[in-house]
Amino acid sequence: MVHQYKLNGYNIVIDTCSGSVHSVDDVAYDIIAMYGSDRDKIVSAIMDKYGDREDVTPEDIDMCIEDVEELVKAGKLYTPDTFEQKAGTLKERSAGVIKALCLHVAHTCNLNCSYCFASQGKYHGDRALMSFETGKRALDFLIENSGTRRNLEVDFFGGEPLMNFDVVKQLVAYARSVEKEHNKNFRFTLTTNGMLIDDDVIDFANRECSNVVLSLDGRKEIHDRLRVDYAGRGSYDRIVPLFKKLVDARGGKNYYMRGTFTHANPDFTNDVFHMADLGFTELSMEPVVCAKGDPAGLDSEDIEIVKEQYEILAKDMIRREKDGKPITFYHYMIDLEEGPCIYKRISGCGAGTEYMAVTPWGDLYPCHQFVGEEKYKLGNIWDGITNEQIRLDFKNCNVYSRKECENCWAKLYCSGGCFANAYHATGSIKGIYEQGCELFRKRMECAIMIQVAKQTEEN
Repeated sequence: MVHQYKLNGYNIVIDTCSGSVHSVDDVAYDIIAMYGSDRDKIVSAIMDKYGDREDVTPEDIDMCIEDVEELVKAGKLYTPDTFEQKAGTLKERSAGVIKALCLHVAHTCNLNCSYCFASQGKYHGDRALMSFETGKRALDFLIENSGTRRNLEVDFFGGEPLMNFDVVKQLVAYARSVEKEHNKNFRFTLTTNGMLIDDDVIDFANRECSNVVLSLDGRKEIHDRLRVDYAGRGSYDRIVPLFKKLVDARGGKNYYMRGTFTHANPDFTNDVFHMADLGFTELSMEPVVCAKGDPAGLDSEDIEIVKEQYEILAKDMIRREKDGKPITFYHYMIDLEEGPCIYKRISGCGAGTEYMAVTPWGDLYPCHQFVGEEKYKLGNIWDGITNEQIRLDFKNCNVYSRKECENCWAKLYCSGGCFANAYHATGSIKGIYEQGCELFRKRMECAIMIQVAKQTEEN
């Protein structure tokens, strides 16, 4: 399968199954589109379109057709899909091995964001804080079920995890005390709205956390529209100075600003640029996912605006790179040479199999976005996985189990998309969140174009 598009002056051709990306001239672009047609018809059509150009002759077209044929023979164009029969066996390789947990240390929050998928941190249930004993058992559960895997990922999540900061510190100290004897290396992430950041939090996060995710929606008027406390006051002025202090102290360690854009700001690039102007360089802006009819939701007009914004952002990132002031946008992070492996491309994020969320009570769910959905409860950290059918459902769900993905050029980039978004949009983890698919394809076109621009500049 081949996908062709034009963006920012580049003619880009993507071969889905080999992962090959080609930047070509107009003639080659059209010849590739016609590949498989009668050779004389191709020559005739190209001459009709470009015959007034001195550099396009029938001989030149023949040579270009031969070049295209060589790429096909080399497995870099129109490569057949040989992965479908491997999809199940590839996922079997990690069966039973858990590599990451999302610890819900706080099912409560000090903000009252109206678009919150977690129902202001309660996950449609009771407010609660995880005890040290429960968290300790969760870490032991991860060690016991991680097989020979050495690096283990743990995300402190909520609600707002800093509302249970003492337990977070205790859990990290416990993990550090046992990781060597089990030949493990814990890598911690803290996801926070910033309201409770102080010097102690900054010192801890920068010492112990390999990554920190900081929630900021961009411009003050946008952020304060929805990210408010229980008195209705915006949080921008309180958190931005704290975020700056934390990031400045990280000394280059990983972090990223994580924002959500809604119907109020489909022009989200202005929020990305605002965060860049504040000095933040590692950025993410996610489209809101909410119930139909929610006033925060994106409508069809918004979607078209957002797609234009993705192009604006990509072009601006190229400019910033040339000016020596680069920024990173999470959705444009793509390695065209070394990864991800085909296993990851087929199977996706590992929710429900390699990755699970743990509630304050120790219940296990496929990921944080399924918490509170009782039919998706996998078991608990004491008894292990007791609902094997759910785990099997997630294990068997891959890009080839979704009929809608069959003819999508981006299927080996998205791996079938987010299980939770599919479930909330269609009622099934094997469904398709169409709005998300549309935006993902545009993001991938932009991300690949950025890489093409870099290669062109280097050459």
